[in-house]
Parts: sequence; C-alpha cells; structure tokens
Amino acid sequence: MKRFLALLATCAMVLGLTALVSPQAVAATGCKVDYTITNQWQGGFQAGVKITNLGAPVTGWTLKFTMPDAGQKVAQGWNATWSQSGSTVTAAGVDWNRTLATGAAADLGFTGSFTAANPKPTAFTLNGVTCTGSVEEEPPPVPGNGTPVEINGQLHVCGVNLCNQYNRPIQLRGMSTHGIQWFSKCYNAASLDALATNWKSDLLRIAMYVQESGYETDPAGFTSRVNNLVDMAEARGMYAMIDFHTLTPGDPNYNLDRAKTFFASVAARNAAKKNVIYEIANEPNGVSWAAIKSYAEQVIPVIRAADPDAVVIVGTRGWSSLGVSDGSNESEVVNNPVNATNIMYAFHFYAASHKDNYRATVSRAASQLPLFVTEFGTVSYTGGGAMDRASTTAWLDLLDQLKIGYANWTYSDANEGSAAFKPGTCNGGDYSSSGVLTESGALLKSRISTPDTFPTS
Repeated sequence: MKRFLALLATCAMVLGLTALVSPQAVAATGCKVDYTITNQWQGGFQAGVKITNLGAPVTGWTLKFTMPDAGQKVAQGWNATWSQSGSTVTAAGVDWNRTLATGAAADLGFTGSFTAANPKPTAFTLNGVTCTGSVEEEPPPVPGNGTPVEINGQLHVCGVNLCNQYNRPIQLRGMSTHGIQWFSKCYNAASLDALATNWKSDLLRIAMYVQESGYETDPAGFTSRVNNLVDMAEARGMYAMIDFHTLTPGDPNYNLDRAKTFFASVAARNAAKKNVIYEIANEPNGVSWAAIKSYAEQVIPVIRAADPDAVVIVGTRGWSSLGVSDGSNESEVVNNPVNATNIMYAFHFYAASHKDNYRATVSRAASQLPLFVTEFGTVSYTGGGAMDRASTTAWLDLLDQLKIGYANWTYSDANEGSAAFKPGTCNGGDYSSSGVLTESGALLKSRISTPDTFPTS
C-alpha cells in the first residue's frame, strides 16, 4: 500500500496551478518512478515519489496512474498540480520542475487516505508513455546515524516543505526556551545535554524578548547570550532558531531598527554555521498583514546580506495564527506573500484554546504555504491551566502527518502548566527523569524522543 500511495504523491501538489506549457512527447524509453513512504497512520499516510525522465528532454509533463480502489484519495500534495477522477490520478509539473532533461528527476510529495488493504498503483505514464520501476512496498526511511545537523546539513525551503541537504522534506521537533532574561539558569551545559541526548531534540528555539526587560535593555548583552546558545546547540548537533520575541507592542515595525541591528549582527556572526534558523517576529498582534509583510521585506535583506542561505521564518497576523485569531485566514498570506525566497510562515497554537477551526486552517494552508509551528503549548493561550491531552495529541498527529516542524513552549521550570519542568528543577542537574517533568513535559519528551526518520537519498 505504501508504495502505491507514494506514487500518488507524484501527482501531488500546489493546488490550483496548471501546466503553462503543452507537454512534449517522451521518447519510448519513458520514465522511472521511485516511491518512498515517509509517514503512516490509521487510514492515512504521507509519501514521496521521484519521477526520472529516461527519454528525450521535455518541457511540460503530466504523470497519470490508476488507483486500485476509488476510496484511495490524494488529500494534499506538493511540487505538482494534482487532480483525481474516480481511480485515475493526474499530476502536472509546476514552474520549478516543468522542464526535465534526459536523466533529470522531479521529487513530489503528498498526504492521502485509503480504504483498501495493500493497494498498489498501476499504469503509470509520463506524457502518455508507460513508466518503468517497481511499485512494491518499501520500508520507511531508517533513522540515520549522527546528530540532526550532521545528517541534514544546511536546510532550505523546497515547495511547501523544509528540506535537508539531500533536497528531501524533513520535520524538526524540539523545545523553546522561556524568556532568557528570566530563566537563564535553565539553559546550561547539563540542560542542553539532556535536551539533545535524552529528549533527542532536533531543535532549540531561543526566545529573546525585545521588550519586557529583554533586548532593548542591553542589546550587546542579549546578542551575546543568543550567540552563546547557538554555539551550545551546534556543539550538540541541534538546530538553533533565533527568535526575535516581539509580543508587546504587537506591531513589529515598532522594533524595526532594533531588528535590523540585531539580525545584522547575529547573521554576520553565524553565517558559516549550518544550524541557524531566523524567526524575525514572534507574535504580531493588533496589526495588519500588510504591515507585517512590510517589516519582513525590510529585515530579510539585512539577514541575506550576511547569510544568504539560512531559512527565515515570518510571523503572521493574530499572534501568528495566520489571521485566524483575528477572524481572518491564510488567504491573505497566500494572495500576498512576502517577496523573498527560502522563507516559511509561523503558526502558533495553544491546544486547550485553539482546536478544530485552527487545525482546519493549518490543513488547508499546508498545501500552499511553507509552515513551521515555532511555538505551541499543551494548555490554554495564557500558558497556564490544565493540559488538554486530546487536543495536543490531535495537533501533534496532524503536524507529523503534514511534516510540519514544531517547538514546544517551554523548556523551563516556570510555575505554569505549559512548562516542561516542575518549579525548582533548574536549580539542580536533572532535566529528564519522570520526577522533574510536568504532565506537559512528559508528553512532549515522549513525542520528541521517538526516532527521527531523516531521508538521505
């Protein structure tokens, strides 16, 4: 079944786009299709398909194949325009992969649902010519040896995914600090050893508040603290997300000059590193998407001048809810994206407060926008109260299905429900045992510490 579904993935993506150039015929040597299952759950899956052109060069291509069961459906896909009529699936190339030279390949991906047992696709054709290649079931990727950074290297955005050095979609799972001005004692060699080794975290998000006794009070000091944590994450093979934690006031343009100064400094200092991701505005609120976009288009060039390759994450309206918390939705970003490349968009949720309508937005938006959940909590949006296990599990399952990375709030011993540790934990040296973990911390550690399956080919 998995192999079939993945092939389906070939057809997948970029909804609403259609090929702009009429497909050219493919020589009789045809094409080859390789399938990889990247994730699977009850009734659904995520997969990738690699199409290799074995014939003459083509400008414009269409892949077709037949499902054995009409109950097998493509849900969301990427790197192709897809459609399905009954059991026939069609995928067409998009701008960046429409032309395939002889021997060239296109990587596609998708999520789907199924009802049949062990379904296998049949009759794969590229521009009407039969494709060769196996559609037998393959095992999921085997966890690679080495740290997340050693395996994945420099990251970049490809289509709607975060991709590694092998140009394969990956998901990063990790934890966010609390404000480093308040909880610096929680971020030391012992705690980061535990995060990398016991929690097996891929990512440390470094939350540097700008106001609230943060960066504005000591720019040089806070810049140094951030750089030190970047180094500590790098030494342990984790990615470091530098979070310019704007919250009050909600308009990031209030801190535009500070942002330019800060990011010019950290980008120049860390440009040679492969583990740095820049989050330029934590939770814009009380401000329009147009204003956020304007801010992003002024800050991103500052980063790019020093570090042209790193991924940049842009906050969204309504406390980084893609506008949902303001009564809007993802369409404002889809219709008016930031004018920059290699960027993603932030989405935040707190599981006890943000449920089905927020999850529906992420499900829709993920087929059109590169998303990263740079912050989420298991409790209410206040950061306190009881953990909502059912909603948190539903969220994490969805993010796993869509291969969307995330950082949980917070890797701290704050006296609130969202904290991973019980109060006082950071005065000691134990950051992993059940005795120091809150209910939220125990759940997140169990999810993050499951093996990564980073594809390397």
